[in-house]
Formats: sequence, C-alpha cells, structure tokens
Amino acid sequence: MTIAEVVPSLLSGLDVPGADNTLGLPAARRVVLLLVDGLGHELLRAHASHAPFLSSLPDRSIDAGFPSSTATSLASIGTGLQSGEHGVVGYTFAVGDEVLDSLTWTRAGERAHDLRKTLVPEVVQPHPTLFERAAAAGVAASTVAPLAQRSSGLTRAVLRGSWFRGAAGFGDLALGAVAAVRQDRSFCYAYHADLDTIGHIYGPGSEEWLLQLEFVDALAARIGARMPPDSLLVVTADHGMVTAGERIDFDTEPLLWQGVRVIAGEPRVRYLYTETDEVLSVWREFLGDRADVLTREDAVDAGWFGPVSPLAVDRIGDVVVAMKGADVLVRSQAEPVLSGLTGFHGSRTRAELAIPLLVHAVPSV
Repeated sequence: MTIAEVVPSLLSGLDVPGADNTLGLPAARRVVLLLVDGLGHELLRAHASHAPFLSSLPDRSIDAGFPSSTATSLASIGTGLQSGEHGVVGYTFAVGDEVLDSLTWTRAGERAHDLRKTLVPEVVQPHPTLFERAAAAGVAASTVAPLAQRSSGLTRAVLRGSWFRGAAGFGDLALGAVAAVRQDRSFCYAYHADLDTIGHIYGPGSEEWLLQLEFVDALAARIGARMPPDSLLVVTADHGMVTAGERIDFDTEPLLWQGVRVIAGEPRVRYLYTETDEVLSVWREFLGDRADVLTREDAVDAGWFGPVSPLAVDRIGDVVVAMKGADVLVRSQAEPVLSGLTGFHGSRTRAELAIPLLVHAVPSV
C-alpha cells in the first residue's frame, strides 16, 4: 500500500470514473486530505502522548515510496502514480542537461534561476492529475497550501486542476480546508510544512519538534471538529525523518569524485551520473554496509521506483546510493545549508518510508 493509492481511494467515494478504493477507505461526499510534511508513522507512534487527537484514530501506515522525499510524494499524491511513472524522482535530479531542484523549480544550487520556462512543469510531469480528473467528473477540487506555492513549478506539475487557496498560517489553513468541502462532492487537499522544517533544523523528536507536533495535533482536531456531516478528514504525510549520524562529505573525499559527472539527490539518497563504470565499485567499497549502492538497472529491477517509464528512466542516476542507518552523504561546499541540518529523509528505512494514514469520519445527520 503506497501514498499513490490515497487520493484514488478517496475519489472513488465521490464517483470519479476510474478511481479505485484499493485502500478500503470509508466513502464520503466531502473529503479533506491533510498532509503533514515530515510526520513519519514511527515518529507519531513514539510520541503519541503529544498528539492525542491523531493517536486516537485507528493506527494504520502506508509506504511513502522511494525516494522518501517531499516533491516525489506530492507528485504521487497528485497523480496516483509512483515515482518511476510520474518522473519526479527526487529532490534534485537530471532532466536532460539541467539538474532540477524540484521543490523550487530552479537549477540545483541556484535558487534565483527559475526553470519554469525551459523545464515547463506540465512537460516535466505530463500525466493528468487526479485533481483534473476529479474536476472533469464534477467534483469541487481544491488545494489549501502556503501562499508562495500558488504558481510554483511543483504546484503546476503535480497539483494542477484544483482551485488554489493560499494559507498564511494555522487559522486560515483550517478554515479554508473546511470551507472547501461545504458543498456536495467536494475534495480538498491541505498541506502543512512546518513540522518538517522544525525536524530538519532541530531534529525529529527534539523539544521544538514535539511542541510543533502538539500544534499539528490541535490543527487536525480543529479541522475535524468543524467538518460538515457525511465527511472525512484523512491525515497522512510525505515521509518520516531520521537524525543524522555520521556525515560523509563528498566535497572533501576526492576518491568519490572520480568518474562522477554530476551528483544529485539529497544527503540520504544520491544519484550519480557517471563517466566510468568504476564508480559503482569505488562507492561500494568506500561506503561498505553504510549504504545500498546499486546500478540504475538493479534499482529499477528491485522495484524501488515502481514501474519505470521512458519519461523517468534517464532522470535516475547511473548509480543510486541509498543510505542505511542514520548516516548522510553531504556536500559541505556545494550545499552548505543542507549539509548543516540535523534531520534528514529520502532513503529506504522504515523511519523514512512509513507514513500514517489516519481517518476521522463525520457521520451524516
């Protein structure tokens, strides 16, 4: 069971053609899907006392998919496809001659370089979104998310087809989500980012993170209390998170540079676009049991990306490095801010892949 199945399962109850309820979720005419960035299933279970509302709901988890990264998971939410199908294969990845930062839709490492004209979002991710399918079937489909995301490349790529309502904080996120499902046959996707930000800075499970979790729990409870009759509030996430262990620095290990034309991804999962075949053996020997180091073909055959289309295959590195344990592969010079964070995600551990799927049902009157 994966994150790609969540929205189709919910839309099946709204009579959207081709939407199958593979997750067996309750049917309702009004649905709010609240995605809390960084709320891993294992983290929620470990700190249940800080989230009494969420922890009161039946405990169920699904798989975020690989890489366990925000843009990839949001693309799966928006399309109902896995990463190998929709082609948003991570945080940064090669698209032709460019290395795309999929969160900001800029050239990786150059936040001022907008790529929306050269890497058109609707071309990079050309599959119809579930919002487009829902709207075509007469469902009122909407998104409530931070104001800055309204016209972002990622929103255009994976959330197009929904009416966008910008939120500046908890209050208008909650009220906007509830208002979006007042009418019959309505679906709202709501997104909250701050738990992930706090986790990256202070670490998951830190005092700051726990207090933010309490705020998130209150947010979900207040949405649930305001939902209309015959409705569902479903809470999920895009990935979990781990606290960094050893930091292996690509930028200060010349051995790792040899034969690597481009390195992309993020500290828990790296894509190596290579010039020589020796890269695989060098990286395997250097990292040992700290990482799974596979060729693209072996990673695809192992099912890491789900079915892989011609659209996506060249975006995956020639070599895929998935960190195990809690170690991270940083770039102190090229990615100084990212390298200095405390919490990370992206790889294949259960702490990163397992996400909650929590359902609060409001009966009809």
